[in-house]
Amino acid sequence: MRRWRLVLGGGDADGTGCALEGADAQMDAALAAVYDQDGREGQSRREGGLGASAPRVARWLGDIRTYFPSTVVQVMQKDAIERLNLTRLLLEPEMLEAVEPDVHLVGTLLALNRVMPEQARESARAVVRKVVAELERRLAQRTRAAVTGALDRSARTHRPRRVSDIDWDRTIRANLKNYLPERNTVVPSRLVGYARRQRSVQREVVLCIDQSGSMAASVVYSSVFGAVLASMRSLKTSLVVFDTAVVDLTEQLHDPVELLFGTQLGGGTDINRAIAYSQGLITRPADSIFILISDLYEGGVRAEMLRRVAAMTQAGVQVIVLLALSDEGAPFYDHDNAAALAAMGVPAFACTPDAFPDLMAAAIERRDLARWAERHTGA
Repeated sequence: MRRWRLVLGGGDADGTGCALEGADAQMDAALAAVYDQDGREGQSRREGGLGASAPRVARWLGDIRTYFPSTVVQVMQKDAIERLNLTRLLLEPEMLEAVEPDVHLVGTLLALNRVMPEQARESARAVVRKVVAELERRLAQRTRAAVTGALDRSARTHRPRRVSDIDWDRTIRANLKNYLPERNTVVPSRLVGYARRQRSVQREVVLCIDQSGSMAASVVYSSVFGAVLASMRSLKTSLVVFDTAVVDLTEQLHDPVELLFGTQLGGGTDINRAIAYSQGLITRPADSIFILISDLYEGGVRAEMLRRVAAMTQAGVQVIVLLALSDEGAPFYDHDNAAALAAMGVPAFACTPDAFPDLMAAAIERRDLARWAERHTGA
């Protein structure tokens, strides 16, 4: 009954008849500050108990960190920012020092970047730096391992040096004509194996990121992955962000924090223009992977956008369209454009950050990405 009382929020109609005391009462007050309705039928507006008072917000931030785990704290902070319009308070350094850093907070700070007062900038950078460091710790090693393994496997040789280098699936397929029915076996006359790692650039990767406001989390994750990929000598990685303009941030890939502050969330979208610029970065189409991260709401010339994608695939570029690169579930996107891309063999799907390393491996090995998406995303 105590748990139901906390869920329902109290009042005569909750039916629990349960009174809260001590820490439970403090927890209930912290929840009520964000989630209690104003009681008027049909209204979705919340009347929070935080107002626009920085001290009250600071106390509330302390309370929720006391009573809830960090994952819940991040959700409550995000809801408070959206429901109670606390973005102005995030421009104050003492507020930034009190909040629990997460991807959504970074997205909010990037959106406020152009209006942020100078005294808050260093605190904002510290928040972004902490989140980026945590994401790199979580994702970098897995990404490097997956990409390196895929590059090794994608390089073929007919003289593998050791048994572990033999690609048995391809070797059997190549020698089916040598099947001996009486022995129920295949006698391989030609081996197919994985070549040893090369030091030269083996793949060109272009990340093309939509920086419209709805793509905030995707921008953060994409920038981190871009920095990780750029650190690998076997890849030549470029990163482009766009709204109605296109900005090449490749030179800042060594520092994902600076890269993120080079983005500008919000504004319109011209995907066609971004793809046109990205085409100019590709010098080896057959060895290139182009990753467009966008919800596909095109404000430019749709027919030209589709024509450019078709031209890239015909030239041999591995084209991947991610509707989102985040943990936020099913994204909003332009279904007509996604269907048009799928019709030309370019599946469009959302991808979680944890699945992205395997996606890169699948792309490098030129596996069927539509099948990969069905298996990993249920698309």
